Amino acid sequence: MDLLNIIKGRRSIRSFLSRPIPDEIISQLVDALIWAPSAGNLQRRRFYLVFNEEIKRALARAAYGQDFIYEAPLAIVGCLDKRIEWDYGKRGRDLYAIQDVSASIQNVLLIAHALGLGTVWVGAFNEEKVSEILKLPGYLRPVAIVPVGYPAEKPSPPPRVSAEEAVEFIR
Repeated sequence: MDLLNIIKGRRSIRSFLSRPIPDEIISQLVDALIWAPSAGNLQRRRFYLVFNEEIKRALARAAYGQDFIYEAPLAIVGCLDKRIEWDYGKRGRDLYAIQDVSASIQNVLLIAHALGLGTVWVGAFNEEKVSEILKLPGYLRPVAIVPVGYPAEKPSPPPRVSAEEAVEFIR
């Protein structure tokens, strides 16, 4: 698949087969996470790959009952590292850190799709509860949960706004 087709073909998947993900694919997901760009190349972010059923169930509860989180064989929790503030101040903490994790999450969504996996980017969850569940140190903040697995559904493409509505050319 070429990259634009991967981008256009990716869908949010909320129903997964109970098929394990091979280790070689997990390695590629990890590579996609860590090879994303980051502010100043500081790479101040942390990812938790959760396979444990009990912990995935707790994450689903913390995500307001989004049960597909525990139904997927893997849940990735992306965390920003507040210590980026040491280098970039408040803007680093409030913006760059979120951008860094977001770039990694987008990478993993795309490589997962290219490898035949489904994902969905979950942002609706109680951060304090997720932090407690994963026993995160105080300098980490969870900003995304991404269930990953083989899709049990094939959603249609959602509508998109036109280029004219979304893009302004300044020449």
